[in-house]
Amino acid sequence: MNREDVINMDANLLVSIMNMKLRDNYDSLQSLCYDLDLKEEDIVHRCKSIGYEYNKLHNQFKAF
Repeated sequence: MNREDVINMDANLLVSIMNMKLRDNYDSLQSLCYDLDLKEEDIVHRCKSIGYEYNKLHNQFKAF
């Protein structure tokens, strides 16, 4: 997955993939972004566009 994928992917699918990766492989969004060489703000902005925000306590994107 690269920046182009994040920007062009269906946002609902992106939320699902990010939550799966966060649940299974990463303890934070920051570590996921570092490992995959993605910009955190790209993911956060894309998810926010459909009503999701990152919840640090639960380490997942949740509807707001």
